[in-house]
Amino acid sequence: MKEYLQKYLTLRKHNFQVAVKKAKNRKMCYLFLAPYAILFTMFYVFPVVASIYYSFTYYNILEPPRFIGLQNYTSLILQDDIFLIGVKNTLMIALITGPLGYILSFVFAWLISELPRWIRSIAVVVFYAPSIAGNCYVIFSVFFRGDVYGYVNAFLLSHGLIDTAKLWLIDPKYMLPICMLVILWMSLGTGFLSFVAGLQGIDRAQYEAGYMDGVKNRWQELWYITLPNMKPMLMFGAIMAITSSFGVCEVTMALCGYPSTNYAARTIVTHLYDYGFDRFEMGYACAIATVLFLMMILCNKAIQSLLRRVGT
Repeated sequence: MKEYLQKYLTLRKHNFQVAVKKAKNRKMCYLFLAPYAILFTMFYVFPVVASIYYSFTYYNILEPPRFIGLQNYTSLILQDDIFLIGVKNTLMIALITGPLGYILSFVFAWLISELPRWIRSIAVVVFYAPSIAGNCYVIFSVFFRGDVYGYVNAFLLSHGLIDTAKLWLIDPKYMLPICMLVILWMSLGTGFLSFVAGLQGIDRAQYEAGYMDGVKNRWQELWYITLPNMKPMLMFGAIMAITSSFGVCEVTMALCGYPSTNYAARTIVTHLYDYGFDRFEMGYACAIATVLFLMMILCNKAIQSLLRRVGT
């Protein structure tokens, strides 16, 4: 055992010396990477580490942070019923709009890639526009107004489908489904563009070789050629879908109010916004952010394991 341990330590020492030697030989590369690495560390890594630290403290901005251990997490999970409502709503949004929006993004990109170039350019702009149009989702508040002047109520009343106008954005039964509909409408974002670019970058010769090797239809072409060539884009699109579905906040606040009726449209990010920017309980808000961060990492790992099987 002692001899084995000594060999292991010698091997680790040798590997460390080799790594140091390689780093010295490539110091110019690290010098070029330094500006990005410094900015990434300052604005991404450090805030995450600081948030995790503050989640174990009581911190209200006005006073120095005071370490309280796991008290924030205990209160969050065992005592905060509104947070549990937010978790349930966020998971429902993520499980429905995330995969569905991801699949729709790929399907539309796949269909658009078959169009002529000038038509494809127009179609990409049309599909991508809702995700970059700012507060365009506010137009849905006009469609779902709670009086007879709302387009949806006017249509249903004129056809005798309802007797009185529905309070679509106030009634808890309708609030979350309407928000999901709007989120799906806005889901063709950066992931959609990456799919379009990835489909255009596949070598056409691979399809010809595939048909010579026994590919018989478009579905086999999709599974054995298209998807394996698009694994990086599929991974990027999955990460963007997870981020957008777990980060829902503005849509629910704009359409259903803040707070919404019976917290029916509450999400984790809305809860975080409440404690962070309204109550200034930064320690508690950091605990919420940490829980959300862990949920997103777990979902990302699960999707990565699924995408590794594509085309295998």
